[in-house]
Amino acid sequence: MPSLIARLTLGVAALPFLAQLAVASSSLEEGALPSYHYGASIPVECMNRSIETGEHIQDARDEIQWIPFPICNETGKPLEFHYGIETELNCTVPMIDDPFFHLLEFYIHSDAPLACRLPSRPSPHVERIGEAPSDPEYIPLVFALAGTLQLSHMHISTHLNVLLHSTPKHHIHPHDSGVLDSGAAYSTSPLSHMAGSHTRRLVIGDPLPLSFSVRWFPTPALPKTEGKVEWQGMGGHIYASTVFYALVSFIAGVLGSGAYFFGVILPKRLRGRGLGGATPLGYGVNGKGVGVGNGWGYSKRID
Repeated sequence: MPSLIARLTLGVAALPFLAQLAVASSSLEEGALPSYHYGASIPVECMNRSIETGEHIQDARDEIQWIPFPICNETGKPLEFHYGIETELNCTVPMIDDPFFHLLEFYIHSDAPLACRLPSRPSPHVERIGEAPSDPEYIPLVFALAGTLQLSHMHISTHLNVLLHSTPKHHIHPHDSGVLDSGAAYSTSPLSHMAGSHTRRLVIGDPLPLSFSVRWFPTPALPKTEGKVEWQGMGGHIYASTVFYALVSFIAGVLGSGAYFFGVILPKRLRGRGLGGATPLGYGVNGKGVGVGNGWGYSKRID
């Protein structure tokens, strides 16, 4: 009976150690996976849809077919974001042909959304021998295009907000690498399609000038408006806390330098030479006796 109690006691005492071992193992496995570094490009792929029905198209393996976002005039490449970089991004689709015009009708009516995806991690550069490469993981990013349809044309709100959430890795520099967690994109001012500055009247053959306001959240949580503000961006900003710490550091440096000067440097100088003309009558005390000052603030040393 005592041995059974001892075993139970030993098992209970080992539970915290086993839990820490499991956490460390999962952290090690997570650290071995690739992650985005600050500024890394993130390509955008969208679901390929039929222009007749708006249904998604499948490949030979009966899987959904994904194609790159249309090419932007500004870069000559499909749309892509960069990890952690908040910016105003322009992407002008050169010409709206008849098939794409019909797809835009599906997108605006929400019969078939502009469903896209982003890779949650970059492609691995190193493969383990004897292990099959892991399948890439993606997060959905649905572009909620807003507008109205007419008989001969359409109006589209061409400015979109893009909100991206990441999960940073826990190390010394928490903002320099991480993985994507989630995202959303939506048109702004959809009701001002007739007079808004970010709306466009489109017919077949026109270019489609899209603009994106990209913002990043370093965690899956939203910033709070009451209580503690959790969101401080992904870097590249100056906040009140930054100014406060800089001011405190400056004052501390001035106080430390002043204390060192008046506590160490100045007493050594006073012990090493006479005060000379610094005294009211021009008489100073040097290191070895009484010296007569010359009225200019110093006196000759008597050796």
